[in-house]
Amino acid sequence: MPLLGTVIGFSFAGLAARMGQLSIQNRNLYSNPGGHLLAMGVFGYAGYLAHKWETYSGQLLAEKKNEIRERREQMAAKFASQQENSE
Repeated sequence: MPLLGTVIGFSFAGLAARMGQLSIQNRNLYSNPGGHLLAMGVFGYAGYLAHKWETYSGQLLAEKKNEIRERREQMAAKFASQQENSE
């Protein structure tokens, strides 16, 4: 459901951008519905890519956190074994 919400939200942002562009130019807002659909499609696709990037980057961050945690545990174990050997 979050993917659908992101895509629809971005597509409505595209529609708003298109309407804003036409209103700045003082043109008829309903003269070219194909342009509206194109803007909504492009922005919707950008929303899809943004959602995919968010999930991918979340996975990368989780993997990095695990790597860092494992390295810290290894370093702590190494430090503890050095402390035991020195005593």
